[in-house]
Amino acid sequence: MNNIFVKEPVRLGIKGKQFRMYKFRSMIPQAHKVIKDSDKYEDWVRNDGKLRIKEDPRITWVGKIIRKTDIDELPQLLNVLIGDMSLVGPRPMYQEEINRYLGRYSEGKRYLKRIFKVKPGITGIWQVSGRNDIKFKDRIVLEAKYASHISFFEDTKIFLKTPFVVLTRKGVYE
Repeated sequence: MNNIFVKEPVRLGIKGKQFRMYKFRSMIPQAHKVIKDSDKYEDWVRNDGKLRIKEDPRITWVGKIIRKTDIDELPQLLNVLIGDMSLVGPRPMYQEEINRYLGRYSEGKRYLKRIFKVKPGITGIWQVSGRNDIKFKDRIVLEAKYASHISFFEDTKIFLKTPFVVLTRKGVYE
């Protein structure tokens, strides 16, 4: 049963604290290490750590199915129950993403400070505003602005938009 969940890498949550974000496994084990030795690595870096499903050799046949339906995200409800995540908030990030970002945009520390003041969410402003159509550097600014102006009304709007975004696959990098 342990093999059905992703183990690595961990994500960063509130106050930059590391936590294990539960997701159904859609890739081969050690996928983040495998990509670094792959001929797709440069494309992966250029695309903010993303490859299209059909060109990513790490995605399993079951993974292709569960990613197309976003079912792989459902176990994050466990993270909400544990207290590592909320339903709505900034998307949790990997340390490597942050390192790449800060290597290019050192002024981004102030945005990350704001983001790490709140719990990450299963859904959030990035997901309902275009997801992967938004570059990582722009996502950081968007999520920092959200974190600085959290409101019940805004969270409700985001939460209600989420099913439409999931069903229409808006902003998905396929």
